[in-house]
Amino acid sequence: MSLLRPLDPAFPIERQVALDASPVVLVNIFTLDKADEQAFLKAWQDDALFMKQQPGFISTQLHRAIGESPTYLNYAVWETTAHFRAAFTNPGFRAKLSIYPSSAVATPHLFQKVAVPGVCVA
Repeated sequence: MSLLRPLDPAFPIERQVALDASPVVLVNIFTLDKADEQAFLKAWQDDALFMKQQPGFISTQLHRAIGESPTYLNYAVWETTAHFRAAFTNPGFRAKLSIYPSSAVATPHLFQKVAVPGVCVA
C-alpha cells in the first residue's frame, strides 16, 4: 500500500494505538483506482486472514461503496487497543502492506461505542 493517511492528522493511528481502551473498532476507508479492485480484494483477504488469527481479534466486515466508486470501508472489532497494536505492528502484517496495489490509500482510525440514551448502547 502506497500510503496510510490519517483520518485526523492531529491524532493518527500511531498515536491511537498507544492508548489503553477496550473494546475498540477499527474503521478503515480505502480509496483506489477502479482497475486495482481485484488486486485490492485479494490483498485485503490475505490481510484479514492474518488478522483473524491474532489474539484479541473479534470480527471484521468489508463494505464497498455503491455505484461506480472504488471505495471500501473495513470495520474490525478488537478486544483492546493492546491487541490491535500487537497485530498492527507485527512484522508479518507490516510486510503484507506491500502487496496492496500502489493506488490504494488507507485511512485507519480507532473508535469506541458511545451510549446515547434512547438511541444506542455502548
